[in-house]
Amino acid sequence: MENENMNMLPASVPTPEDTAAQENPPALIKKIGGMTYIVRVHFSTTSKETFSDKVKRLLRNEVRQLMEQDATGE
Repeated sequence: MENENMNMLPASVPTPEDTAAQENPPALIKKIGGMTYIVRVHFSTTSKETFSDKVKRLLRNEVRQLMEQDATGE
């Protein structure tokens, strides 16, 4: 993934009152072959979990699944 072209459009953290920013959220643009993919980013304003906590939780779940697969011989 190091050599792949990935562009990040200017990112700002919009407030809920900022409707212009809500209409144009930050996006990742990735071109694979002849197809261009645009992935928009959304952040919850009511979330109780920080971004860091979420990433740690996702990694723990991934490791747990991999360990269970190894234990069952899959």
